Amino acid sequence: MAQKKKVAVIGAGVSGLVTAKTFKEKGHDVTVIERSHDLGGVWELSRSYPDVQTQSPKDLYRYTDKAMPDDYPEWPKGPQVHAYLDSYAADYNLRDLIRFNTSVLGMARRSDGAKGWTLSLQEEGGKPKDEDYDFVAVCTGQFSEKNILTHPGQEAFETQGGKVMHSSEYTDPSIVEGKDVTVLGFSKSATDIAVNAVKSGAKSVNIVYLQSVWRVPYFIGGLINFKRILYIRKQEQMFPSWGLNPMQKFAHVIAKPFVWANWRGLEALLSIQLKLKKTGLKPDIKIEDEINCSVPIVTPGLFDMIADGRIKAIKGTFKEYEGDSVVLTGGERVKTDIAIQAVGWKLGVPFLPDEYQEKLVEEDGQYRLYRIIANPDLPDMGFVGFNSSFCTVLCADLAANWLVRYADGKLDKQPTAAEMNNNIEMMLNWKRNEKPSAKVYGGLCVAPYHFKHFDELLDDMGAKKRHRNPIAENLAPPNADAYREFLNSTPDYKVS
Repeated sequence: MAQKKKVAVIGAGVSGLVTAKTFKEKGHDVTVIERSHDLGGVWELSRSYPDVQTQSPKDLYRYTDKAMPDDYPEWPKGPQVHAYLDSYAADYNLRDLIRFNTSVLGMARRSDGAKGWTLSLQEEGGKPKDEDYDFVAVCTGQFSEKNILTHPGQEAFETQGGKVMHSSEYTDPSIVEGKDVTVLGFSKSATDIAVNAVKSGAKSVNIVYLQSVWRVPYFIGGLINFKRILYIRKQEQMFPSWGLNPMQKFAHVIAKPFVWANWRGLEALLSIQLKLKKTGLKPDIKIEDEINCSVPIVTPGLFDMIADGRIKAIKGTFKEYEGDSVVLTGGERVKTDIAIQAVGWKLGVPFLPDEYQEKLVEEDGQYRLYRIIANPDLPDMGFVGFNSSFCTVLCADLAANWLVRYADGKLDKQPTAAEMNNNIEMMLNWKRNEKPSAKVYGGLCVAPYHFKHFDELLDDMGAKKRHRNPIAENLAPPNADAYREFLNSTPDYKVS
């Protein structure tokens, strides 16, 4: 019989909420620690830039036990996602578990010899205090710590009236009216902000990028929802994955010419639809070599605005600030009133002691996580939401269900430390040598291998049902309601 634990869930975003709910349902005593004043993580309203919306359709960006409202659009806006998460928390009385405005300063193994960790916590305006927990679920994800860049001349630039901000701080579009705006970065947030700045009356908008990347429009060819092409199992199987047997490897060799033709056709279609040749933004890399969590969805209007000059795209990066301008590495001087850094977030778990950081992260930045959830050298701890993808909420939901069983020793295939480390080494070798694009974000992206990742988690949990009918299973995107059925087919239990 698994014993009731005192569990700390760090973070009250998408992954933290479902982890708290899942551990609570099994009978554990759960506390959620959230440094912000509200739940939602990246969807917390004070962190959201204007016009932010999901990259995934609403039927993929949801929990297995709660659909998004019928009246939500296909790609919900930020406030709608936040309302959905708030409603989910209300359904399961999760707000009562959350301690807002509380930061984790550090953690250490318990000094009393018991299993678990001592967390050093600090409430806003209060003094640090230590609290013991039997298990810690880290749910801070990949978008917790801002990546802040500082360039020479920045202080003088700001002194004379210029503004420099991270993309998450761009919450009031009125500040760009009549201003010269320069956006650094080429991610979805960067292009969203550039387009929004044009619509908000900016005098000029420049976007500075290191290299062009393939982007996927909401509707490929203007007709087909991209989820019906890039989110299906048959398309996923075009990518050689890890752990293939000799026959599966041979099948990939035989199919290689047909797969090559498939991708070249998609590239040609996208080049025409997105005006990539006209704008000079056709990527140099093959699209199949780039598909992972860093592939952004096209911001509507982006390429039209670049084509007609409302947005100027400049290859390079910031070198320094000089007077009222940004000087780029190519020598261009770009007059700028507001510089917006859409340069992402820092990966990491800053409150984890150095001795455990070394066991978690390799020298090249790759994470040592079995199933992208647990590390045998970090006992009484797990990570939810680090297995990011195009359907992040579903990934977090399945990871939370896997983690509570792992913590309670209730996985149908409970791995030994040796088995976990062997699998971690195999995956690291595969990412480094066979699928280099899988190394992005520290190797914490499961795209485009959603189905294989989910298959492994369900198999570990002992799910008796794991598939829909053959047509839906192979030609339809992941279905959250179906995965609820699969989870319901796993052995159930409650802690004593």
